[in-house]
Amino acid sequence: MPERVCWFQGQSYHKLKRACLQRGKLFKDPLFPPSALSLFYKRAPPPGLTWKRPRELCKDPHLFVDRISTWDLHQGSLGNCWMVAATSCLASEPSLWKKVIPDHVEQEWKPKRPDLYAGIFHFRFWRLGRWTDVVVDDLLPVSEDGTLLFCRSATPREFWSSLLEKAYAKLNGCYEALEGGNTAEALIDFTGGVSEPLCLDREALTLHPDQRRALFQTLAKAHGCKALITCSIRPAEGERVESVLDCGLVRGHAYGITAVRKVRLGKRSLLTGRCSGTSRLGMVRMRNPWGTADFTGPWSQGSQQWKQVGRDEREKMGLIVRDVGEFWMEFEDFCRYFTDVVVCRLVERALLWPNTHWREVRCHGEWVPSPNTTGATPATLLPGRQASNLGKNTAKPGEVNQTPRGDRKEARLGKRRRGGGGEGGGGGGREKVAVAKRGGEKKTKRKEESVKKEGEVDGWWDKHMDKRSRCGGCINHKDTFLHNPQFMFEVQGKEDEVLICLQQEDRRIKRKDGGGANLPIGFEVLRVEVNRLSRVQRVVEQAASSVYMDSRSVALRVTLVPGRYALLPTTFQPRATGRFLLRLFSHSHLRLSELRQELPALSVWQCCLPQSSVVTTVHLRRACGLSQPKQTAPDVYAVICCEDDTIRTRVFKEDGNPEFNMRAIFYRRHPDAHISIKLWSRGLLWDTLLGGARLQTGDSERERSQGIDLQGGQSHSGYQGCIYVETSSSKCLTDL
Repeated sequence: MPERVCWFQGQSYHKLKRACLQRGKLFKDPLFPPSALSLFYKRAPPPGLTWKRPRELCKDPHLFVDRISTWDLHQGSLGNCWMVAATSCLASEPSLWKKVIPDHVEQEWKPKRPDLYAGIFHFRFWRLGRWTDVVVDDLLPVSEDGTLLFCRSATPREFWSSLLEKAYAKLNGCYEALEGGNTAEALIDFTGGVSEPLCLDREALTLHPDQRRALFQTLAKAHGCKALITCSIRPAEGERVESVLDCGLVRGHAYGITAVRKVRLGKRSLLTGRCSGTSRLGMVRMRNPWGTADFTGPWSQGSQQWKQVGRDEREKMGLIVRDVGEFWMEFEDFCRYFTDVVVCRLVERALLWPNTHWREVRCHGEWVPSPNTTGATPATLLPGRQASNLGKNTAKPGEVNQTPRGDRKEARLGKRRRGGGGEGGGGGGREKVAVAKRGGEKKTKRKEESVKKEGEVDGWWDKHMDKRSRCGGCINHKDTFLHNPQFMFEVQGKEDEVLICLQQEDRRIKRKDGGGANLPIGFEVLRVEVNRLSRVQRVVEQAASSVYMDSRSVALRVTLVPGRYALLPTTFQPRATGRFLLRLFSHSHLRLSELRQELPALSVWQCCLPQSSVVTTVHLRRACGLSQPKQTAPDVYAVICCEDDTIRTRVFKEDGNPEFNMRAIFYRRHPDAHISIKLWSRGLLWDTLLGGARLQTGDSERERSQGIDLQGGQSHSGYQGCIYVETSSSKCLTDL
């Protein structure tokens, strides 16, 4: 089925083009005009800048010359190498760029039919679960010397990259909004895939060849499955972004990985000139979006190592360099220099791994305050309270911090100003003490006013942050964490590997208005009762937890045992609002649904019965002593019965001491009635009762643990089985 496409800002490419052709005029975009507003929001345009159409720059313009390729791009004067590197990766796969550049044949210039040209183009980007069609005119910013100011192709007559960059700039507000970003963001926007950041431990990879081999296999397998891969060197504390290493590589700069090869190299004899002996060497080919190959290490252009391989052998083994921006590097050196890799897996092609198919389920959601807080959003209440630092090293895998050359800044998570006052200076955010008495009095007064204001805001939130709120912050905020949106899925049969991806709405378009910072986001996976149908009321068992980053996307791959799980996407701090998309990928068929109700809905016949008065959870931990010595243990399963509800565990094969670790929740109309647990041995013709136990619970008890001997069944046949159970009960139905 074709995916649904929405029009950005309501502009339809075909309608606008048809109208321009009827009027006989070239399109001029009123929503992204050729003016300074479309270029920058902080600085003035360079002197002599003009806007020109491609036909004013050359006689025979084309969208593509010969064909699209990864070496077509040159970054220009804009600090958006993260986007250009992703564009270079995009060009390597026709099935991908044809989605981003739809109707490329129809959009191409037709020299014999100039009457069909209207100066309008359109491109598509994947945003929060759907493809967005962006329309632009062909007016491009040109510098004083007559060259394109920003991204351009190596061939002067080719304009696909410049027009694509303009459409992406329009989607994000202006060209300057593209400065400094995360390569993973652009890869997702271009493909709709899932970007997984890999943080490389350079010391461990250098010391342990087995870890290095495993990483090489991961990258080779991903590249073989058409995944898009970029890499970068994260600046350490005190190092400057875009400073150059001795080997020519640039810190904080995004490189695209265009090939991963394992090659056989022979040692050439000085006497005979023939190769004797071979060795297998891991190699990676990379591309610099600047169009220059400044790497000077082993296997760089013109290095001695290339003398081991003849020209014909290079082409046969795929060791070719197609552009001045490309260069090869030995994988061991790659692990020594690079700190971050981003792998964008094209899940829509079912090629995460060979011969396997990943299935995707997704849900949209929103972090919002309770209905009582309508009209007063956290953004207006807390203008100065940003998310706290999530660690000493705030750089994120795959992020390239870039601003114009000569004026670079590192993008960091905002540090929370605990005491109000001025901007956070040195000393880890601690306030500087004023020496001057008058200055100290002013700072003290401002601090008191700030604390008072924050106290009033906190009191307001404490009053209105009820259970209807859906912006409770991360699990550190115990009182509000469960107020977040909750989603449920179930792993059945056997353990399964699940890829979870949380994406927040893009905020870059708000940069020109003083905003645009991503929210620090992440998620928690809680294992819950196997029969839960309503929202989780307390945290019992954490199954997995993601990192928290102020990135558009956070992903986690985790292996989960069979059971039911609650997935809670959150912001790091409470009260932050925004929209998000939750995506799950697995080899089995998962169902993802949002838990909206505090209590499970009643069926028609249940409405005629007495209402529940007590809620009880039963945690069946384990059983022991179910088999005699020197005898084969039975295939065991357990059945829990409470009033009209019956819960059955999976079968534990040949296990005399099964670890059930299963929870169930019951809403009870008759609290005095007992809960029964029976253990059964599965047989070929019929199942045999091994024994049972009865639980009597109080109206209000928390985490009562007990070991109970099994009664009845075969428990009298020479052995004494026992089960270990933990129960909790409450008269408040929303306590558990």
